[in-house]
Amino acid sequence: MKFKVYIASELGFSEAGRSFYYKELVPKLQELGLEILDPWTLTPESLINESKTSTSLEERKTKWKETNKIIAENNQKAIESCDILLAVLDGSDPNSGVCAELGYAAAKGKVVFAYRGDFRLCGDNEGAQVNLQVEHFIYQTKGTISTSLTETLETLNKYVQKANPQEQEF
Repeated sequence: MKFKVYIASELGFSEAGRSFYYKELVPKLQELGLEILDPWTLTPESLINESKTSTSLEERKTKWKETNKIIAENNQKAIESCDILLAVLDGSDPNSGVCAELGYAAAKGKVVFAYRGDFRLCGDNEGAQVNLQVEHFIYQTKGTISTSLTETLETLNKYVQKANPQEQEF
């Protein structure tokens, strides 16, 4: 069985983030045999460009409202069809969209894993790595929060191997 993983991240918003996302994260997940559900490619770029380049403010607002609905629906469908969700929780406060996707996946019964390579503190108190509610939903799904890409990949690999005993090598 090939697991589908939805990657919830803010990495597509910046050039540096996209570089890490497409040169490091995605290829390494594919090496584990995971099928990537990439929210950054679910909506045609032409639709996004139309929204950005409309000439009048009112036209841009209208176009963005239409495009936002399409983006959100595409992401929702992908989350519903994934087996696991990987949330990138970097930042001084993890991205609100990532947290919403993570919460939706947890509510849908998906296992949620998180990667937080950011060393800054952002928990609600000394007992939480991130927002306590976000952390709760991750742990409730039997997922984990890893603090390095290596640890994240090892955790995902163990999960996939455990779930696919016929594919394990002895």
